[in-house]
Amino acid sequence: MQMSKEDILKTVPQKGFFGHPKGLLTLFSIEFWERFSYYGMRAVLLYYIYYETTQGGLGLEKTTAASIMSIYGSLVYMSTILGGWLADRILGSRSTIITGGILIALGHVALSLPGSVTALFVSMALIILGSGILKPNLSNMVGDLYSKEDYRRDAGFSIFYTGANAGALLAPLIVGTIGQAYNFHYGFAIAAIGMFIGLIWYALTSRKSLGEAGRYVPNPIAPEEKAKLAKRFGVGGIIIAIVLLVTILAGWMTIDVFTYIVSILGVVIPTIYFVVMYTSKKTTEIEKSRLLAYIPLFITAICFWSIQEQGSTIFAQIADGQTRLNFGSLHIQSSWFQSINPLYIVVLGPLFAVMWTKLGKRQPNTPVKFAIGVILAGFSFLLMVIPFAAGASQISPLWLVFSFLLVTLGELFLSPVGASATTKLAPAAFASQTMSVWYLSNASAQAINAQLVKLYNVHTQVNYFFVIAIISIVIGIVLLMLSKKIHGFMRGVD
Repeated sequence: MQMSKEDILKTVPQKGFFGHPKGLLTLFSIEFWERFSYYGMRAVLLYYIYYETTQGGLGLEKTTAASIMSIYGSLVYMSTILGGWLADRILGSRSTIITGGILIALGHVALSLPGSVTALFVSMALIILGSGILKPNLSNMVGDLYSKEDYRRDAGFSIFYTGANAGALLAPLIVGTIGQAYNFHYGFAIAAIGMFIGLIWYALTSRKSLGEAGRYVPNPIAPEEKAKLAKRFGVGGIIIAIVLLVTILAGWMTIDVFTYIVSILGVVIPTIYFVVMYTSKKTTEIEKSRLLAYIPLFITAICFWSIQEQGSTIFAQIADGQTRLNFGSLHIQSSWFQSINPLYIVVLGPLFAVMWTKLGKRQPNTPVKFAIGVILAGFSFLLMVIPFAAGASQISPLWLVFSFLLVTLGELFLSPVGASATTKLAPAAFASQTMSVWYLSNASAQAINAQLVKLYNVHTQVNYFFVIAIISIVIGIVLLMLSKKIHGFMRGVD
């Protein structure tokens, strides 16, 4: 007989980490190392793809490199569907984390070995699958540590988010420096070591700190269905492999064609997911109302992530080619700019956590927080219009520093709050899968970015930043106007 969520909550030590459940430290730590490995790799991956082979890179076009980065990020978040489904239907959140972490580490190991574009795609496939299995289940388990009425909940997600960004802060400084100054593959090897450290820590501490959290399977598959599913997955995998092999050999499946396919999937998949959850007989009327409230939040999140995720593509290109990096004898690595966003989150995240805890019931509701977040993101792009409209060919790094500050403030209003709201608005039968849908907002954003970045170059950058900024600000204003109505559909969830 399965334990109820209330019974599971009783097994979780509720104190032991700054007034929060002890298990938060365990999840905080593995998230730290997973983010260290991922953002360390990502800090130099764009440069590895477009630097010339004489510089240790693969020598692809910058636009192609930016599209690959966006598609890579999109598929990482899109694959969380698999992780959510495995947790909800077969394994539970707890059992999927080790498997996902191992796949991620192996992906970084593959990148650490000198290879070709094919080797790059193999390593990307491993990291995509591993991240998809691991990410939604870590966040979902944070939600399992608290009751839905616990006012520590949003603060707990903010602390967890700070842990993730502490890893993302250190990674570009370490992996980026070694990768750019010495050898890209040495940097990727350090990313692999980081992931293995996280796995070992999780294995040593999870049993005592997490209780029974994450062990339950909320919507298990009947035993007689498992054989049928295994057969379907096997046949489907073989068909996909054959189609990819034939189309690649025939020259039909180019990088551009693949990016278009993923961009379309980035919009279609979340749409299908919302329809399936809303029409399911296992979804109650109250849960359907909450799903309707979730849709405008999801759309707003897509707009926000589209801007935020360009920090590792468009802003990385600006840092590398249009920013002054020399200060006397000091030379700044362009990859270091990837540490600015997580630095702000590490510093400001705890302040936001304290603020939400102090405000309690007086804090703004979720739609208002989302609106503020996306408006700030819009202003971060609007700021970048100023130096380039003035005709500057080389800009001060302070423009990037302040732009990152605005988008990070927006992120702190939207991202940890969005993860927390997802666990509260999720239909019970789709708990982990709804967290996957939250990650799909990022997947959809980066899938759209794969096409947007093709419009960017030094001649179009003023219009590029201006148009996207205005769209973002308008969406935020509309959400503010509708916030009370949306909050009503949330049926008692703040």
